[in-house]
Amino acid sequence: MRIFILPILLILGGNFYFISAQGEEEEPVLFYQMEPLDDSLFNKIQEEVFIDPPDPKAEIIVDLRDANNQTVSIKGTLYPFLAFTPETRAKIITFPFKINLEEDIHYGSVFTRVFEKMRFGKLISPPTATQISPTLQYINPFFQLFGGERFGFSLKKDIGISLGVGTPYSGPLETNFVEANFHILGFYGGAFNSVDAMTEIKEEENHNNLYVTTGIQMGYVVPFGNFFQIGYIRVLDEPTFTEILRWRENDTEDLKVKYLTGSYINFELRYPVSVLGSTRGKFYGARYLDEWHIGFTGREISLAGSTFDFRFDAMVSSDVRQPQYVVDILVQKIAEGFAFSAIALGPSAVFSTTSSGSFGITSIFFNFRLKVGTSL
Repeated sequence: MRIFILPILLILGGNFYFISAQGEEEEPVLFYQMEPLDDSLFNKIQEEVFIDPPDPKAEIIVDLRDANNQTVSIKGTLYPFLAFTPETRAKIITFPFKINLEEDIHYGSVFTRVFEKMRFGKLISPPTATQISPTLQYINPFFQLFGGERFGFSLKKDIGISLGVGTPYSGPLETNFVEANFHILGFYGGAFNSVDAMTEIKEEENHNNLYVTTGIQMGYVVPFGNFFQIGYIRVLDEPTFTEILRWRENDTEDLKVKYLTGSYINFELRYPVSVLGSTRGKFYGARYLDEWHIGFTGREISLAGSTFDFRFDAMVSSDVRQPQYVVDILVQKIAEGFAFSAIALGPSAVFSTTSSGSFGITSIFFNFRLKVGTSL
């Protein structure tokens, strides 16, 4: 399939300013939607009216216009404002991120309403304390089927374990790489292995894949914040002649697979940030397995009422493979009950040089993300 238009990630440079209304006389907002930027408060609001399990991204609309009939609507169900504790009512009233529903609706709103609801003043905001910690940054409640950030959990404070399918930068059905790591005080060490079934699903366009056998890895996050990580990978079992022949059966002079041999020094320079209310996010540049990557990843991005994950990775240079571009869009709120906020599903694709020599999709599959626990 030939692709003529690629998704372009626009990164706007410069500073983003938050406009403060301090010192100005403003009318109080009495009819508003609470933007889903505070998991703990959203969960508490729902727990007080016995919603189980609570959804940290639920649509909550507050109507305080009539003093005798004040209500809170949660996912379309009305509850009296007095059903909540005084402490929770105070937090609802003073919640800083409100979408004013009393604003004027005009004939042009049919075209502009979505854009008017977007809060570009909060396009980028600071990350959580955990995300910028060099010893806790590995803690991540999101497990993704193909590529992306590693799923990580703490055993005790800064001691924990992380797991991953694919490399942090790979796309769907691109590699047979899986890994597990142990973390302590910013250091990590672990092992990787191969699951050939992940690449054997795809019968065509396997000329740009990444193959591994078994090996070990270790690394360290510099102790001044979570902005620079350096690592080392060593292959323990070199690929056999039979494995190499099988992997390279689709090789041409210009299109070649990559398989790991020997050792590699890796590093990633990153900037953790919250984009459009995302619970995790970062911009990064990295050298990994002698290949250069730049990109962005964001979890639970909120935009005009929708919640989704987005990842873009550009492998701009490689010692063996052709440059390629990975795009994930995983949409939340597609299931009911517990899965409403826990599961996200959507397309994941790799764009590169196809076997015909043109530019197009070399791999596409449905990716899956499971949220284990609450946001950090």
